[in-house]
Amino acid sequence: MAPTVLVFGDSLSFHGPDGPHPADDPRLWPNLAATAVGGRTELFAGLGWTARDAYWALTGDPRVWTHMPKVDVLVLAVSGMDTLPSPLPTYLRQGIRYLRPDWLRRRVRKTYLAAQPWASRVMGGWPVALPAALTVRYLNDIVVAVRALRPDLPVVAMLPSVHRAPAYGYVHTGRLRTVNLMRAWAERTGVVTFDVTAVIGDHVMNGHGNPDGIHWGWDGHKLVAEGLVEHLAPLLGRPPAC
Repeated sequence: MAPTVLVFGDSLSFHGPDGPHPADDPRLWPNLAATAVGGRTELFAGLGWTARDAYWALTGDPRVWTHMPKVDVLVLAVSGMDTLPSPLPTYLRQGIRYLRPDWLRRRVRKTYLAAQPWASRVMGGWPVALPAALTVRYLNDIVVAVRALRPDLPVVAMLPSVHRAPAYGYVHTGRLRTVNLMRAWAERTGVVTFDVTAVIGDHVMNGHGNPDGIHWGWDGHKLVAEGLVEHLAPLLGRPPAC
């Protein structure tokens, strides 16, 4: 039977060089990787998702529950957005969408987006969208919950990627701390880590991805899929299909 790869992701899992795409687009790295090991992907992701959003999806989305008994490997492709500068606390930043009337919401959003690059630089990249310790806490909560049901289910955690985004003032101070804490956590818990920056870093930093400086081009999706397959294939006990 074809293996099922369950992916919790952020927008990097469904954005291409020209914006977001449907989850079943064959050019996206989750689908490329699953196809390469003869399997299929079930993707749960959202714009700006952090590890906390992935945990909420696991515990609150009944669509996830239907897949848990038959999943063959879990990929935690969140943590990258956690490390981005967030000059406003997350609850205030995300609360902008609820402002009314419409003209006030648009004006506040425009003002915040204009100020965000400057504030990111002035504040040295702090605070971040989700502190590193909380990223690890929510990732661990996911793994603990999943292993309560599926003790032998293999888990792969993608380490945060890099960016060159003008929207964040080209600042990414919080990434290294999250990477270090995730590596230590994964070693303690038997989770496999995938250093996505090792395969996508040049693609992003040399401007070959999306013009926003965060998301990847189609060549980048291929690189990430190839790198992920190197971890998936042995966990699934099968050679890659390509």
